[in-house]
Parts: sequence; structure tokens; C-alpha cells
Amino acid sequence: MAELSTIARPYARAAFESARAIDGLSEWSTTLARAAAVVQDERVGALIGNPRVLESELTQMIFELATGVAAASGRATRSQQELRNFLQLLAQNRRLPLLPEIAAQFESLRADAENFATVEVHSARELTREQAQRLQRALERRLQRTVRLHTRIDPALIGGAVVQYGDFVVDGSLRRALERMGSAISGP
Repeated sequence: MAELSTIARPYARAAFESARAIDGLSEWSTTLARAAAVVQDERVGALIGNPRVLESELTQMIFELATGVAAASGRATRSQQELRNFLQLLAQNRRLPLLPEIAAQFESLRADAENFATVEVHSARELTREQAQRLQRALERRLQRTVRLHTRIDPALIGGAVVQYGDFVVDGSLRRALERMGSAISGP
């Protein structure tokens, strides 16, 4: 079977183009992330593909949970109406389980269009404001785009940090340094 990312790609591109056409990238980004979280819930997952659950009811529920707008209220904006249609399309094509991958690819397309990068930083201790700013400036020079840092503390690193942006990874952790030293001592 084809890889999930391959199947999700045309849906992510279609969502991105729809959102961009109505200047709704930010709203779609938020809603797709929420919808992805909804379909990952095991209770909702049990409803997907259940022959007793109508596609229209399922998409309405996901839409309402993701947007906070009751579908029958008539208060949906044009962007929200487009989102509802997109969810209906996914349901009809039995692609609702792909929402997490679609949302991730949508974010990647948005990042490219808006020239920013979301960089994950795992550090043994909380970064000071100055450290975070220096790291952000250095990454912006290297990646040539605006950088948004998402930091998490991981005491297992012992010291240092691991910086990741897509396939670009810099492991400057003390744990990794000790692993390399152990490998060098034990030999090939």
C-alpha cells in the first residue's frame, strides 16, 4: 500500500490552495490541527468507518469540535464552510484517518509560503532568554528564514541540547557525547 504521506499529499495541497485563496492559512492551520487531534481520539476513531455512523454526522461532529461552531447555526464563515466541505470530502473518500498527516503537510506548505521554520529544541535545562535568542539568530542565518523555537526540557540529555528542523538535526547533548566516547573506547 502507498505510504500515508503520499496519499495525504494531494489533500494537503488542496487544503493549502483553498486556504490561501481565501486568505485563511492561519485559521485552516489551527482547525486542521484540532481536527487531527479529534480523529486521533480513540472514541472518534471507533466511529470512523462504522457503518452505523453517517458520514455527514461524523464530519459535522469533527467540524464542531475543531471549530467550536455548530454546523447548523448558520454562523460559519466562508473559510469554515470550505473547511466543512474539505472534511466531507475526506469522509467520502475514507481519508479522515489521514488528517494528522494532512495537517502536518499543510503546516510544511504554510511554512514555505510564509518563509518560517519551526525548530524543536530539546534541552537538559530551560534555556535562558539570551540563549534562546542567540540560538534563534544563528538558526535564522543558517536556514535563511524566520525561526520559531519550540523548546522542551528533557533531563535524560544530561546536559546540552538537541536541535531539530525536519531532517536537519544537531545533537549537542552530553548523553550523545558520552555514547560516542563509549563507542570509541569499546572499538568497532
